[in-house]
Amino acid sequence: MSYSISQITGFIKAKQLQLFRDSDVEHLLIDSRKLLFPSSTLFFALEGPRRNGISFINELYDKDVRNFVVGENFSKEEITKYPEANFLQVANALYAFQSLVAYHRSQFHVPVIGITGSNGKTIVKDWLYQLLQDDFNIVRSPKSYNSQIGVPLSVWQMNDQNTLAIFEAGISQPDEMQRLEKIIQPTIGIFTNIGEAHNEGFLNIRQKINEKLKLFINTELLIYNADNPDLNTAVNTFATTVRSSNTLQLFSWSKKTTATLQVIEINKQLSQTVISAAYKKENYSIAIPFVDDASIDNAITCWATLLHLEIKNELIAEKVLHLRSVEMRLELKEGINDCSIINDSYSADINSLTIALDFLQQQKQHPKRTLILSDILQSGKSSGELYPTIASILQQKKIDRFIGIGPDISRQKEVFKNIPETNFFSSTAAFKEQFHSLHFHNETILLKGARAFEFEQFSHLLEQKIHQTVLEIDLSAITHNLKQYQQQLNPGVKLMAMVKAFSYGSGSFEIANQLQFHKVDYLAVAYADEGVELRKAGITLPVMVMNAEETTFDILLQYNLEPELYSFNILNAFQNYLQRSGINNYPVHIKLDTGMHRLGFEQQDIDELTKILQSSSIFKVQTVFSHLAASDSAEHDGFTEQQTVSFLKSCKELQDKLSYSFLRHIANTSAIHRHKNLQLDMVRLGIGLYGVDSIPAMQQQLKNVTTLKTTISQIKKVKAGESVGYSRKGIASKDSVIATVRIGYADGYPRILSNGIGKMWVKGNLVPVIGNVCMDMIMLDVTDIDVTEGDEVIVFGKELPVAQLANFAQTIAYEILTGVSQRVKRVYYEE
Repeated sequence: MSYSISQITGFIKAKQLQLFRDSDVEHLLIDSRKLLFPSSTLFFALEGPRRNGISFINELYDKDVRNFVVGENFSKEEITKYPEANFLQVANALYAFQSLVAYHRSQFHVPVIGITGSNGKTIVKDWLYQLLQDDFNIVRSPKSYNSQIGVPLSVWQMNDQNTLAIFEAGISQPDEMQRLEKIIQPTIGIFTNIGEAHNEGFLNIRQKINEKLKLFINTELLIYNADNPDLNTAVNTFATTVRSSNTLQLFSWSKKTTATLQVIEINKQLSQTVISAAYKKENYSIAIPFVDDASIDNAITCWATLLHLEIKNELIAEKVLHLRSVEMRLELKEGINDCSIINDSYSADINSLTIALDFLQQQKQHPKRTLILSDILQSGKSSGELYPTIASILQQKKIDRFIGIGPDISRQKEVFKNIPETNFFSSTAAFKEQFHSLHFHNETILLKGARAFEFEQFSHLLEQKIHQTVLEIDLSAITHNLKQYQQQLNPGVKLMAMVKAFSYGSGSFEIANQLQFHKVDYLAVAYADEGVELRKAGITLPVMVMNAEETTFDILLQYNLEPELYSFNILNAFQNYLQRSGINNYPVHIKLDTGMHRLGFEQQDIDELTKILQSSSIFKVQTVFSHLAASDSAEHDGFTEQQTVSFLKSCKELQDKLSYSFLRHIANTSAIHRHKNLQLDMVRLGIGLYGVDSIPAMQQQLKNVTTLKTTISQIKKVKAGESVGYSRKGIASKDSVIATVRIGYADGYPRILSNGIGKMWVKGNLVPVIGNVCMDMIMLDVTDIDVTEGDEVIVFGKELPVAQLANFAQTIAYEILTGVSQRVKRVYYEE
């Protein structure tokens, strides 16, 4: 469905600054990196805390985008640069974006399910899709697109073929839901539950519930769990008071009290749960293939929804028995033959494909991008319409190799002829037969398949086989933490991200790719070889090398790495090297020692340093910086001030003598928010990026990034008085159950954590280490806990923060993170 620029002008009440041609718009864009169809795209130049969309207009115009919505801060004089573009001006580009989509939504008169709650929104949405896709042509939110931007992007997908829409809405502070309600305009509401997520934005739980309920101000029916007393009271008050002039039908379900759907019994079995309930004076039951409480609650919510839609319970029971878990993340893993594997093989639709392709495009570590894609089922489009669209998207995303699997996509292979390399197979089995002849090597491979094609088989073939101890790195959490610190920055302050020491144990190019995509200004590594690895993986950001050595001067130049110069010895050696090479204006960074007494020029060196830099064009000083010794400690704020005074004095002396300006930076992670006056021109973000900050208030805003997990290899029963482990250091104080897990000090688990000092998280319990930590194994006392061999064990993560583990070991989080062995498999994922 498309709208003309003239129509859109009226919908969003815009002023036409320039109308070159009354174009038709089919696609909305708010992120310049996600451009697919330039000629039919309308770009909204949104204003963010650090970036203004206006700054991307030039880039998009060069890529043939011709339709733009700008705010009041856009200068009319700028239009002369874009003679063939249409410009609409509004008071607020975000509100205009939302208003356009709200108008679009109003053109459709089909049932729309709006879902909110603290948890379970995405699960319920995707399960409803699984359960109803045979009965309806459904449009739904991709992944968890439930924000002020995600919701309109979701609703814009609605078209004339849809007979049902399912959208989720999330808020983090008051007064956000009203705008989402106008966009979604739900006819059926679902409130999944209420919990602790995003509590910090609200005064209390009742305020949060009431704000979320605003999604249902015009809804005909609301489905909810009446077992939470706060939610039950708020919903009934909302229905009888707020909605008194517009009757709201309530469909409650409960395990405890009288409700529309009254749960009578929940019987958890080995691999499924049988749920019995009463509805309209009849008793019914269903069985679901899950036993965890969250899945049971989500399944009951779906059951209630299908009953309201008048689907017979016999059919519901058949459908829910085949519910599949919803994968909420894209996983990036090491593959065979120097490949990287992105596993998103749990669903295949055009919207989630686009999201996965964006993630693929961020990966620069291999020269070749490969997509393995199955038939897309139940898209609502004919094959002749669907696959040419996909082929166009793949060309835009510069896919080098395409493998199509399935009868439909194979019949359409001609539309993919412009992709450099293609292969087609009629089935999963046919692909597996030819797997070894396809020669995967040094490429990033995205797996994207509908469930019916069982792409997990391909994942097993392509993944590098490493033992079951895994360090999971949440790239979405990296992005979240980056933004938390960016929001602390004063206007114009740049950000250098520390990716030294294998990004604090989390990976090198994998983290750097994420940071580059989100446009940090600089990266910093400890040694030149770390920078070389980044360059070989396609990282183009400027990289500062903090410990440059004479033996690495060649590779500094070869890979365009910028050394830190901290002494006259290294400065003179590098100057002589550049002179012999005939190089001028090479970028360098000057390190000053203002009290850390580790590396750097001291105050008495500044005169001589200034003379050298002033008299030669060999160097181009990019930044001058120093390191704060105790920026996280109020006790040492006086010393921090002394360091600052010394640093600024030296910077001024250097700046006064040099004919060009440079950036100054002294603020590290904790100083970014504790000493905002020290942000200067740039800050250096280190451990905070990885989810650790010594300041409690800031720590609460960060997300856990790394989870080290392993599994139980064997369980033994030990009698009271018997010993466990080397040197018989562990003695069972009573008859005990001992679990041996697949991790040891060779994996980075400190031996100091032996004999009850260390603890791990097993089945919701913190259990102690018993006996000495071995090289490859550790024994845990799991007495009184229901565990089986193969169960997951969390070494550190959200449940047991790495900072807490560091406290057990009498060390710091840095040491734990950087100590995780390279033999531990890293798995990267993005929510």
